Amino acid sequence: MANRYVRVQTPQKICYGLLELNQSVQVYSQPPWLGGVPIGEILAPESYRLMAPCQPTKIVAVGCNYHDHVMELGAEMPTEPLLFLKPPSAIIAHEESIVIPAVAQRVDYEGELALVIGKLTKNVAPESASQHIWGYTIANDVTARDLQKLDAQWTRAKGFDSFCPLGPWIVREISPAALLQTFVYCGDTTRRPVQSATIDQMIFSPESLVAYISQVMTLYPGDVILTGTPAGIGQLHDGQAVSVEIEGIGKLHNPVKAEPSRDPV
Repeated sequence: MANRYVRVQTPQKICYGLLELNQSVQVYSQPPWLGGVPIGEILAPESYRLMAPCQPTKIVAVGCNYHDHVMELGAEMPTEPLLFLKPPSAIIAHEESIVIPAVAQRVDYEGELALVIGKLTKNVAPESASQHIWGYTIANDVTARDLQKLDAQWTRAKGFDSFCPLGPWIVREISPAALLQTFVYCGDTTRRPVQSATIDQMIFSPESLVAYISQVMTLYPGDVILTGTPAGIGQLHDGQAVSVEIEGIGKLHNPVKAEPSRDPV
């Protein structure tokens, strides 16, 4: 099994570390992409909770990056990456709840591979971009689909609190043919696998995305790039749960709950 780098919270602190097979955590001095090293402290399995594995200054997301997803949207095939931003305040961890806003009529899951940047990245070439990807994790680009269609841009639809589940940990390497799948659950019963694709089916590769984005904005260590979702997007409902699984990484699982009704702003 690949090394799994985590960010955890104890009653005393928040820290980074390496998750061991027995679920204990070897504590690091700082984020490993900033040169963190083990400090000799071990956290017992019951002494911490998993948090999102990094704290990005920004989340850069890519739309329409799988052919089948472009087709299901009825959109034109992109000739260059379609970029948008999600706020860091949208991040939640593995097992935290996705909250359906009272103002939204349809909220969708979008399972995605996420890239974690390892060093300052500006104007890099595609052939050297892989050196700037420190690792890989799982994301769910949760989207208020009705608001996305209503608004002239996507900030509101993509930016609600809890709309970026991220985790549960970071791995350093992943197979180009790794399988990405999304499952929706109701109670203990799996309803259906709703998304299934290999990540090499992307229109724009992870390396080309890093290079392209770096021509627009500086990427900092710990920043996150969401690489797009395959076909099979669909609606989430109160009381369900959604899991995004990627071979070589693991499973990101989040329950879903509805926000209580509130007066319009």
